[in-house]
Amino acid sequence: QVQPVESGGGLVQAGGSLRLSCVVSRRTFSVYTMGWFRQAPGKEREFVASINLSGSTDYADSVKGRFTISRDNVKTMVHLQMNNLKPEDTAVYYCNTRVGELAWGQGTQVTVSS
Repeated sequence: QVQPVESGGGLVQAGGSLRLSCVVSRRTFSVYTMGWFRQAPGKEREFVASINLSGSTDYADSVKGRFTISRDNVKTMVHLQMNNLKPEDTAVYYCNTRVGELAWGQGTQVTVSS
């Protein structure tokens, strides 16, 4: 399986917004529930959000009401709109299938300053 390619990270002040994007193969996109994950320094990778083929979404409690996951069926991309960012959101963000079946990409760094 071709690994996803993430983009859109950056440095933002607390309260700001970022939109992450991930490109996956059409085969992967048409079969799997896709998810976003993140890994902060010294911590394990954790689930952030997922979206299935029907568009149903699921979120970690820590991001509910602030993050929105979406999928672009034409471009086979998955997006993560992140609003009201907090310093504790600082991490490398990755996309993958909901259960991490693909090789992990390089991720995109999100840094939120206080």
